[in-house]
Amino acid sequence: MTITIGDTLPAGTVLTIGENGPEAVDLDTKFKGRKVALFGLPGAYTGTCTTAHLPSFIRTKGQFDAKGVDEVICISVNDPFVMDAWSKDTGAGDAGLTMLADAEGAFIKALGLDFTAPPAGLYGRSQRFALYAEDGVVKALNVEDNAGECTVSAGEALLDAI
Repeated sequence: MTITIGDTLPAGTVLTIGENGPEAVDLDTKFKGRKVALFGLPGAYTGTCTTAHLPSFIRTKGQFDAKGVDEVICISVNDPFVMDAWSKDTGAGDAGLTMLADAEGAFIKALGLDFTAPPAGLYGRSQRFALYAEDGVVKALNVEDNAGECTVSAGEALLDAI
């Protein structure tokens, strides 16, 4: 079942790169008592993800801050090393975005937002989406119909929804 507005985000653990390598991140801690913009995408270094989706949140980060959003998080079914390198290569980390790796795809599956596209070599990946949650409850959710597009899931569209 796909998550919808009014649902509580599922619990889960994902990964990030810390000072000593991969570190677990408890998503309950990220969501509880906080306002969070979370966007998911099919993969680091892939076309639309790199040229449109991630940049839309880099350029709107200050506007999310102005609306009282505590954290803007990018999540992808990639390993934490790839997400860390992509963050550095794109300037996402410097812009203040949090980059998280759902290496097993368990969180994305729990959201009901996973997909597989064998011709593109994508297995168990995240659909392109953006959501806004307060205290772990989804208040806005925008999911693209086509993973190659970034319109309703762009930073600007999510800002308009909150």
